[in-house]
Amino acid sequence: MWRRRFSTTGNDFGQLTMKKWDAVVIGGGHNGLTAAAYLARGGLSVAVLERRHVIGGAAVTEEIVPGFKFSRCSYLQSLLRPCIIRDLELGKHGLKLLKRSPSSFTPCLDGRYLLLGPDQELNHSEISKFSKHDAEAYPRYEKQLERFCGFMDPLLDATPPESLQDVSSFTDKLSNKMYNSAFWARCLRQAASLGQKDMVDFMDLLLSPASKVLNNWFESDVLKATLATDAVIGSTASVHTPGSGYVLLHHVMGETDGEHGVWSYVEGGMGSVSMAIANAAKEAGTQIFTNVEVSEVLAEDSSVVKGVLLADGTRVESSFILSNATPYRTFVELVPTNVLPEKFVDAIKNSDYSSATTKINLAVDKLPQFQCCNTKHSSPGPEHFGTIHIGAESMDEVHSACHDAENGLPSRRPVIEMTIPSAVDNTISPPGKHVINLFIQYTPYKPSNGSWEDPTYREAYAQRCFKLIDEYAPGFSSSVISYDMLTPPDLERDIGLTGGNIFHGAMGLDSLFLMRPVKGWSNYRSPLKGLYLCGSGAHPGGGVMGAPGRNAAHVVLQDFKRIERK
Repeated sequence: MWRRRFSTTGNDFGQLTMKKWDAVVIGGGHNGLTAAAYLARGGLSVAVLERRHVIGGAAVTEEIVPGFKFSRCSYLQSLLRPCIIRDLELGKHGLKLLKRSPSSFTPCLDGRYLLLGPDQELNHSEISKFSKHDAEAYPRYEKQLERFCGFMDPLLDATPPESLQDVSSFTDKLSNKMYNSAFWARCLRQAASLGQKDMVDFMDLLLSPASKVLNNWFESDVLKATLATDAVIGSTASVHTPGSGYVLLHHVMGETDGEHGVWSYVEGGMGSVSMAIANAAKEAGTQIFTNVEVSEVLAEDSSVVKGVLLADGTRVESSFILSNATPYRTFVELVPTNVLPEKFVDAIKNSDYSSATTKINLAVDKLPQFQCCNTKHSSPGPEHFGTIHIGAESMDEVHSACHDAENGLPSRRPVIEMTIPSAVDNTISPPGKHVINLFIQYTPYKPSNGSWEDPTYREAYAQRCFKLIDEYAPGFSSSVISYDMLTPPDLERDIGLTGGNIFHGAMGLDSLFLMRPVKGWSNYRSPLKGLYLCGSGAHPGGGVMGAPGRNAAHVVLQDFKRIERK
């Protein structure tokens, strides 16, 4: 059925097919929009084609319940690259970040609680309630992670030093060798500046289970569990999974307004990030079309792209195509069979797209009142500002929740990260009412005891989560006005995330850097000339970072100039 199409620039659908574009971006997620902005600033004619009625992909704000604006998928900001904020002048285009302090709250059933945040005196005082040793160790732990992040940070904004995949000129080969040599030389200098002890500790962090890393630093179960949730967020891994330790870096990675390790809400919800990037892209000349679904990438003689085919049979011609879709969606579902090398396609198919994540967005008529705080106030308190950790008072509890999912069952006592953005943002809910996000683990894609397609099964699991929160904040369930629930199959169907994986593919050590999306193709190019990957399935991976989009755009601009020279 033909659907009405419209452009966020106000242009009609006819303009999409009237000319051959320099670049078409498949998907209007934040990475696709970032790529489009840089390409347009580089002088290319760019069209962004978004399947849904709204741009943003997983960084989107939607009013599912009247008066309540939900950040439906992603819900916090810190990883968006400072160079993108600066280059695209996102502040001018409407981006407003709202810092959280305190940034973390873990209630305990025994009546105690742990608050953490950017205030070091608060951290020392709070951790001391559980362990004097840990209170002294915590600043050293953060400092070490910050040093490791300093080592990794330049890698995020750089194209991996990949070998050239096609027949190239002598000049291209020389340029590639010089870039790769300079890249590795920088890495060696950074490694030398860290010193051998820190490098050994860094390797230990990369390869070890999060539980081992945290046990070596701390003795308090509550502190370790609070920090351990950073290591398993969005994955199917346990805290005891080797290689989960490096994700602890998210605790200090990123920044807000120059303050390192500070996570923030975004005024108006996470869709405001995407809208600010879209505004910058449109200012540079990008045209953005919604309700336009791409069904196929068109290739000439199975070797060079020539455009895309839309779901209604319309052809859109383009010299370059950048896909913000997942690697699986891009290379298995959109590219015709027999166009790509069989070995490449097999590697894409064999990548890990598993997910055990469910997101529930709630409209509530009052704030949760946590029993351990012993307060009764209608206005937000310190416990409401940051991420609230529910059901994870020890690493063993996190592991037990994971173990249930490994056996095909949604966690009996799920691990829940609760955030209440309306505690600091009054633009997303009616006065006196609030928006609550629940990021829940672990929920298998195909439960062995039911189906997410069964409304009764879905409702039962939602109520299980609400009742768990009731244990810490009595009466929470009764405050729920309505809710929106996205299980792994929902994330796949509605948002386009293969397997429901929020990172477009697992972020294990075997799927990063030179091996993302697959070995030999980490530089955003693909075996089909003119087709590039610009989403989270490319280096440096998932999160609202923008780096894959920016980096991919730079590669396309290099290739565009090289073709022009010829």
